[in-house]
This record gives sequence, C-alpha cells and structure tokens, in this order.
Amino acid sequence: MKKISLSILMISLMFFAAGCAKKYVAPPPEPKKETVKEAPKTEKAVPKEEVKEVIVPAEKIRESDAAKKEAPEVPAPEDASAIFRDALFDYDKYDIRNDARPVLDKIASYLKKNTKVKTLIEGHCDERGTNDYNLALGEKRAKAAKDYLVSLGISAARLSTITYGEEKPVCTDHDESCWQKNRRAHFVVTEK
Repeated sequence: MKKISLSILMISLMFFAAGCAKKYVAPPPEPKKETVKEAPKTEKAVPKEEVKEVIVPAEKIRESDAAKKEAPEVPAPEDASAIFRDALFDYDKYDIRNDARPVLDKIASYLKKNTKVKTLIEGHCDERGTNDYNLALGEKRAKAAKDYLVSLGISAARLSTITYGEEKPVCTDHDESCWQKNRRAHFVVTEK
C-alpha cells in the first residue's frame, strides 16, 4: 500500500512539475524600416500672368440691373422642393384643411410660372383602417388636392394622381403626431 501511495505521489509531482514549466514564445520580428531618400526639391519660377483690366460702361451695369428687376422671380428647380410641401389632412377626411390652402396656393403659383412642369399627386394615409379603405381614402385625398389646384387655374392635364394608402409612411411611430404626418397629399415633379 505504501508503494502505491508513494507511486501516486511521485506521478502527481511529475505532472505538477511538467505543467508548471513555462514555454518560451519568441516575440514577432520587428518590421524592417526602409530609409527613403527624398528627391531634392526644386523650385521653378512661375511666370506671373498679366492681369487685364476690363472696363464696363455704367449704362451697361444699369441695364443689367434693370433686367434683373423686371424678370419674374422663378425659383430654381432645386428650390421647387421647398415649394412642393405636403398638404395634410384630418383623420378619416379628404377635405382641404385651412392650413393646407397656402401650401397648395404656392404650388399653383409655381406651376403657373413654370408651364412645362407636370406633377404627380400621391395620396397617403396613416396605418389605421384596412388596406382597401386606406387606398380609397388616399385616392380621394390626391383627387381633392388636384381639384383644388385646377380651381386655381392649373390644367388638369398637367396633374396626375396615385394612391399609396398606408404603404409609404414618412413616420413609423404609433402616435397622433406621427399619424398626422402620414395623412397627406405629396407632390412629385414628373416633367420639366
């Protein structure tokens, strides 16, 4: 029994001693640094260009200023996005609200000045209601916006409508302030 105990003790010590041995891990070699010689800088004298003075008669300046004042202010195409804002609607309604009238008036004014512009009017709804109901309501909203613009003198041929119902929300929260943003007629310039 003593021999077995002593054997077990010796084997245990051997394993313990073997397990504690530290292994040497060589550090990775440092990358070689290459020396790069810079090319000598050479400065070349650049000849100065001659500056020519242009004299414009005062009456030409006055004429161009007068032409600017007489020209009607037509927003640049990139400014059209500021004009073509959404007209918002009340819940379950497609009547033009009082706060949507100035938005539609600005759009009509822009379209009168830019007679080649055609517009697509998208009708949108919030997420409440069935898909079929919201598609029908979106169509009524787009048509109401179109009818209002036609009443302001815009040709119906320049305005087309489409309904998306609740399919393209601008806000995905589930509260009244978000739903209000989704109940809208949205305007897209289709041709210039």
